Amino acid sequence: MSNLILNNIGLVVTMDDERSELSNVNIVIRDGIIDKIGVSSDQTQITGVPTVDMSGYAVFPGLINTHHHLYQTLTRAIPGAQNSGLFEWLRTLYPIWGKMNGDAVYVSALVGLAELLLSGCTSSADHLYMYPNGARLDDSIRAATELGIRFHPTRGSMSFGESAGGLPPDSLVENEAHILDDSQRLIEEYHDPEVGSMVQIGLAPCSPFSVSSDLMIETASMARSYGVRLHTHLAETKDEEKFCLERFGKRPLEYVMDLGWDDDDVWFAHMVHCCNNDIEALATNGMAIAHCPTSNMRLASGIAPIQQMLNAGVDVGIGVDGSASNDGGHMLGEIRQAMLLARLAGALEEDQLNIGASNQYFTARQALEMGTIGGAAALGRNDIGQIQVGKCGDIFAIKMDKLHYAGGLSDPGAAVLMCASHNVDLVVVNGNVLVEDGVLRTLDIYEVVERHNRISMGLVA
Repeated sequence: MSNLILNNIGLVVTMDDERSELSNVNIVIRDGIIDKIGVSSDQTQITGVPTVDMSGYAVFPGLINTHHHLYQTLTRAIPGAQNSGLFEWLRTLYPIWGKMNGDAVYVSALVGLAELLLSGCTSSADHLYMYPNGARLDDSIRAATELGIRFHPTRGSMSFGESAGGLPPDSLVENEAHILDDSQRLIEEYHDPEVGSMVQIGLAPCSPFSVSSDLMIETASMARSYGVRLHTHLAETKDEEKFCLERFGKRPLEYVMDLGWDDDDVWFAHMVHCCNNDIEALATNGMAIAHCPTSNMRLASGIAPIQQMLNAGVDVGIGVDGSASNDGGHMLGEIRQAMLLARLAGALEEDQLNIGASNQYFTARQALEMGTIGGAAALGRNDIGQIQVGKCGDIFAIKMDKLHYAGGLSDPGAAVLMCASHNVDLVVVNGNVLVEDGVLRTLDIYEVVERHNRISMGLVA
């Protein structure tokens, strides 16, 4: 943990409980925690503590990515998977991913997490659900630790292969006893439940079409015995809904809830195809959502009913999803996409065809709430997602005199989403400056990209 002083900040969008937006203030971070927020006229100087002049900057809480597959940075824009829906996309990519090893997972995580940091993300989940050739979740954790990002890796799993009626090839599924043993190992070795934690483990069977009902039940039991969270893909496509109805006689949410996935320690990725009863169940049981707008559009999966979820009181965070279904990982851009797609979804509703009043549009600040507060709720944390005394010292900042914000200074807090998304200027995690003047300090990007591309081309050869 580190100490840092940010002086003369032009604007702070706090996302605190009152949604305060402050002008001309200082922020003091001590031991990784926000210690003081004061007026700029009260200049703060502490011997031995770095001080940054933030004149002309807009400052925001660090963004929180609630769903990702970091290894997929290796397989962006693969020709055979460019124009497919989810199931065919997976069938195309499974054999390529099956060639990965631990080094590939490590390097792909470095690339994916670097991309997130440069776009304002300070906390990220990762869902790794296949482990070929000795690959381990430890490989992703090592990358995150080296970069300094706050990390929520999930031990994913697939146990239900083609021969048993599942989607993945048998060569990529694991023995369920091994899955549970490794899940226990990872929790005991890495999970830190304390305030300010840098690593928290989750358990994440991949999907209804790739794991057994028994594994879903046993995973939930283990997670609750250790107090860790549960995650899975759910209700992403019509194909998945058809699969669940044919195999289990139930729609996806009904199916997993009957297996014990029905409490506030669960967050689901996607939830595109859900009815009013599903939304009510999510709200009543406190289950959260990782909304992945670009992936849902890229794979033509559909538009998740986000506004209806929020209206019902469901916690909704943002996920960039896999870099092979996005095919990027720009967190600020993803939040912008969520805002625009929610607006379009509203217009496509029959009673919203003539929107008219501006307060009926999904706003930039609603989208920022999903990318900060909503993300914190989805990950089960109350120490991140806000700039507030006592919260973690995680922020990003943008210098607003850039070309792409010209003309937007009447509302910088909205301009960061209303204007086209670019990389940010400053990122602080746990009081440590990781991005300064738009440059990532903890990684030689050019060397890693060269290494990453070499591995990638080897996989697709």
